[in-house]
Amino acid sequence: MVIFDNDGVLVDSEPISNKMLAAYLTEVGHPTSYEESLRDYMGGAMHRVHDLVLERTGQRLPDDFDEVFHERVFAAFKRDLEPMAGAMDVLEKLTAEGVPFCLASSGSHERIRVGHRKTGLDKWFDDGRIFSSQDVGRGKPAPDLFLHAAESMGVAPDKCVVVEDSPLGVQAALAAGMDVCGFTAMTPAERLRDATRLFSELRALPDLLA
Repeated sequence: MVIFDNDGVLVDSEPISNKMLAAYLTEVGHPTSYEESLRDYMGGAMHRVHDLVLERTGQRLPDDFDEVFHERVFAAFKRDLEPMAGAMDVLEKLTAEGVPFCLASSGSHERIRVGHRKTGLDKWFDDGRIFSSQDVGRGKPAPDLFLHAAESMGVAPDKCVVVEDSPLGVQAALAAGMDVCGFTAMTPAERLRDATRLFSELRALPDLLA
């Protein structure tokens, strides 16, 4: 079974969300560049943002930080979000070949659904094949989310291949005892060096899995 990450793998959301996260952190008094947001938060759940800011500054983010951030991001997704190049082709080919797949994302269920409706990916993912960090106690880099997805789908961890574009996601997949294909379209290969294998174009994935 193939377990896809969502942001940066199926939907081209990382540039949008990280630019907005960097701007909003800066706005509330924690200057952050786009590059720093990618480095520190890409692939992680929102609690990671809160944890790192508290650890580094001793200050807590505003109580409504998540709510305001998600309102801004969802509005941007509805305007600008696109599927990753090749995503539709890959999902169609896996379906035709009878390869089971699901999605395991650090994003909330609402974030996933907003993006999928805008991009047309909702055609491929019903509720039974979408898993979010909301469903488990700990998000990536803990293995909980991937293990939860595998168990829910009735597949042993060692029969799963994860497709990830973040170091946190690669760590989580390996900790779950799964092979992981590191997607380097946006993330430097060096940062994903622990992945089982690396690839840079989504359309190459089916051949890589074979």
